[in-house]
Amino acid sequence: MSGVNSMSDMNGIGGANAASGTPPIRVLLADDQPLIRAGLVMVITDAPDIEVAGQAGTGAEALRQVHDLRPDVVVMDIRMPGLDGIEATRRIKAEAPATKVLMLTTFDDDENVYGSLRAGASGFLLKDMALDDILAAVRVVAAGDALIAPSVTRRLIADFTDQGFAADRTQRPDRAQRAARDDPSGEARDRLAGITGREHEVLTLVARGFANSEIAAELVISLATAKTHVANLLTKLDARDRIQLVILAYEAGIMS
Repeated sequence: MSGVNSMSDMNGIGGANAASGTPPIRVLLADDQPLIRAGLVMVITDAPDIEVAGQAGTGAEALRQVHDLRPDVVVMDIRMPGLDGIEATRRIKAEAPATKVLMLTTFDDDENVYGSLRAGASGFLLKDMALDDILAAVRVVAAGDALIAPSVTRRLIADFTDQGFAADRTQRPDRAQRAARDDPSGEARDRLAGITGREHEVLTLVARGFANSEIAAELVISLATAKTHVANLLTKLDARDRIQLVILAYEAGIMS
């Protein structure tokens, strides 16, 4: 694994990129397994743009650390003694909404996935992912994007297709409600009618779980252009986040 060893200070391990002067992403590691935390510390030490702001072995300790340290990202385990990671995430987002939470767990059952996202987590990854991929995920959520492990994406879509837009539909006139209920795929296709060909390509890649940097590489465009396309899709499709974009893509049948 390549990287630049970073200097440590009394508050954390890692450091800013000396060449760019950009402040590092400050990460709190919350996991009841010391070996997991130690492994993450080792790989973060080699990342010039990320540093460990603190560590916690319980959900309650993670809450205290967020209050004291205000990290940019919390890498959160789900199953911890006492206060679990999902409830800790809910409380963290209530107290420090600017702090992003990335769930990193061995368990990818439906209850954990949906509970994490409802609690406000920006990402959901499995511990068997490569450490470099976990670092990349930290960067993605720190930048304000959402990220979900591909292995859980289809289950998430299936659930949200049935439930995700229910609240929105109840606010529409009766005719629209009936149309959405009778032909959800037709409604989704109608919503996609106003996007450009390039935006259609970007939407397809979002639905496949691509991050903005991966979209840029796949389409041979700049990262800034990829971000603009995603932002335009969110606005045009009146979607609150990337997850709703994924649901729309599947409802419209473009991923069939």
